[in-house]
Amino acid sequence: MADFTPWRISGSYFEACNCEAVCPCRRIGGSMGRSGGRSTYGICEFALSWLVLDGHAGPTDLGGLMAVMAGRYDDDEPGSPWRVALYIDERADADQRLALTELFLGRRGGTVFRNFAGAIGEVYAVRPARIELDHTAGSQRISAGAYVTVHASEPVDAGGPVSCGIPGHDRPGQELRTSLQRVDETPLRWEVSGRCGFASDFAYTSDER
Repeated sequence: MADFTPWRISGSYFEACNCEAVCPCRRIGGSMGRSGGRSTYGICEFALSWLVLDGHAGPTDLGGLMAVMAGRYDDDEPGSPWRVALYIDERADADQRLALTELFLGRRGGTVFRNFAGAIGEVYAVRPARIELDHTAGSQRISAGAYVTVHASEPVDAGGPVSCGIPGHDRPGQELRTSLQRVDETPLRWEVSGRCGFASDFAYTSDER
């Protein structure tokens, strides 16, 4: 990062993974969930989605744009590096696409890098896609072209306030169960139903210089 460009993005967030609800990554009333955060099946396969309601990177307006990330990690691999594919709203122009790509892959540091992108070990693909997100409570959905499809089906009673235990993801949200999670991206391919989801909001910023 030779040139520092301040940035900030905020909006709504919905994720899903192949763990059983309540996901072991969650904090419930301040305490970690089952198994101290270890994935239900030892390998976490996930889809994350962001609807940027407000934000910019330098002079580049990012409001109204969307991004989706699919990936997996193995709890038993040293460091559990994430291997991911990133999908950027096809409506973004070249400057917006570059900014969103660099932000969500952690290349511009800040809270994105600290919250999750610092765990990324390999990027399989970065693609423009027709993204459709519904983050409305009770009807959450993710669609990123033919690559990612997620449908939430019902809320899950976690027995207390829920937040995500991934470092930095401390905003309260709603635990969900999904009726469909499908990812079709080389080499990320899976389809499951009845597994967990989580809806919240987000606010990420650059580090101060």
